[in-house]
Amino acid sequence: MAADASSIESDAKRKDGVPSTGRPSAYGTDRWLMSQALTAARLGLGRTAPNPSVGAAIFNREHRRLIGRGTTAVGGRPHAEPMAIAAAGALSIGATMAVTLEPCSHHGRSPPCVDAIRDAKLARVIIGAVDPDPRVAGRGVDQLRASGIDVSFCDPDQAAEARWITRGHILRVTERRPLIQVKIAVGPDGRIAEGAAGQATWVTGTAARQRGHLMRAMADAILIGSRTAVADNPDLTCRLPGLADRSPIRVVVRDRALSQGTRLMATAGSVPTFRACSGSLSAAEEAAGVQRVHVPKVSGRLWLPTLMNALAALEVTRLLVEGGPSMWRSFAEASLIDEVVLFHARAGEDQPTARQAADEAIGHYLERTDLQLRDWRPIGGDDMFTYRKTEAQGWTERGSHA
Repeated sequence: MAADASSIESDAKRKDGVPSTGRPSAYGTDRWLMSQALTAARLGLGRTAPNPSVGAAIFNREHRRLIGRGTTAVGGRPHAEPMAIAAAGALSIGATMAVTLEPCSHHGRSPPCVDAIRDAKLARVIIGAVDPDPRVAGRGVDQLRASGIDVSFCDPDQAAEARWITRGHILRVTERRPLIQVKIAVGPDGRIAEGAAGQATWVTGTAARQRGHLMRAMADAILIGSRTAVADNPDLTCRLPGLADRSPIRVVVRDRALSQGTRLMATAGSVPTFRACSGSLSAAEEAAGVQRVHVPKVSGRLWLPTLMNALAALEVTRLLVEGGPSMWRSFAEASLIDEVVLFHARAGEDQPTARQAADEAIGHYLERTDLQLRDWRPIGGDDMFTYRKTEAQGWTERGSHA
């Protein structure tokens, strides 16, 4: 299975069950339009930090067609709303916009999106989630309504999806940490493979490994522990055609200096590389371009909550953890896991056996029972299981819970 930039949008199309272009049908205009915005938002994951990846789509009822769609630009600006409005042009007058996150209402490095919506003379806005940023937090909704624009909120299931896409931003604002996603790959028996020092061992097929690289492209940072750095000597880059520039920053949780000659040291000058430690960097690390994140020790271990705060300060909103069992358990013990994506190598077993192996792997490596299976799909000759922590209730309107 070839995986490149188009794979992100293709996956988004399958997830919503509707095409990303064309016209609404019995699916329902509002729901269809929000699906366009959600698709657009997914396209920006891993590219917009510190801003959230937001999607916006505009529908002209007179012409009965989608007239503009926008995604937050690389680096966070321009925002999705003015991008969609620019694509729609004069047809935006009297049209309806669906946007995955409440439009901003404050002056920053760019004008407020509520002004762009008002100036475009849009008649109606459908919102996926209210922005918890205290500079917005319902003010965008209030200002749109004060301008005579009809504002409504999408269906609960799409609202949950909008919050999930934006969850890295939400957590950075409310908890001073990024969204934390753990990737695990296990063999048919539900166990990871042990490889020789400096050599990674693959248990899943090409398609699953390519999906793992796509996950890297959709993250702001990737993290491993000391053992993985030594045992696998990894690159931790995205090696998919057309996505090499989307490699996330790399973080190694290790109190000892990185060894010269490793891939991480060799590429630290081109791919931002951080070592989380309680001490100082070595002269060789500083010369190679490695940067330090100071993390204190608690009970002899580097304190992960402090590291998560530091990553949030570095404008990381989405963190992919690819370390081994020790690192996974450390995150689980600190209650710092939002999602686990588990790739299970299939060996001809039936579906109940595959599900049992995946569940047992979660229990064995994470010792967690609060993760719920949210998605299960075949990927090449293997299976991909997605587990998520139960979502806290989000806001649909200021002062009312979803």
